Amino acid sequence: MNIYQIDDIADRIRGNSYVGRGIVIGKSADGRSACSAYFIMGRSRNSRNRVFVEREGALYTEPFDASLVEDPSLIIYAAVRQYENRLIVTNGDQTDTVYEGLAAGKTFSEALASRCFEPDAPNLTPRISGMLTFAAGDFSYEMSILKSADAAGSACCRYTFSYPSLPGLGHFLHTYVCDGDPIPTFQGEPERVRIPDSIDAFTSSLWEALDADNKISLYVRYTDLETGKADVRLINKNR
Repeated sequence: MNIYQIDDIADRIRGNSYVGRGIVIGKSADGRSACSAYFIMGRSRNSRNRVFVEREGALYTEPFDASLVEDPSLIIYAAVRQYENRLIVTNGDQTDTVYEGLAAGKTFSEALASRCFEPDAPNLTPRISGMLTFAAGDFSYEMSILKSADAAGSACCRYTFSYPSLPGLGHFLHTYVCDGDPIPTFQGEPERVRIPDSIDAFTSSLWEALDADNKISLYVRYTDLETGKADVRLINKNR
């Protein structure tokens, strides 16, 4: 087994009907761009009734048809926000928790210490989060998963991973292993995936690999490390 193997993200996803929500962070192969991506999938009508909307550099999930919303508590939130030189990406309202924690002088992991997995038994969906920290023309990044310690949801396990940025290497963290009832939670470390130079190639590969029935929206952002300019691709199945 090669522990340093880097896979194509499409190969990681293709044929898996439900990996849930996913975060990818890494550096383009040419070393010029910081890549961050977030996607959502859904099985229920309530989950599928969503779109991504970008406003003032932040990304939000919003209802596609407001009249069909059943429970907005776990599906409507800010997914991407920026605080000073840090970019936050998460699968829930813990985006705001991290943002407010940073403003109060806390670290990424300290801010998330107040949160745990989602209260959606029996699935007990993990909260996954990422943060890029930009400095001196480069960046490092952290990823976190908060998940239940057992099937009853009696306690929360907290895992934080810290990475230097290396050309062509990214890490992929998703909520579920595959479909199921209950849905099995992601296991192990974030997966090593290849980050190409082209945002369009990465976006296309990821979107096309996601299950056609269950994919909902995808957001990909490449930030130029020299200029700080962000290049964004946003795809909504519902729009």
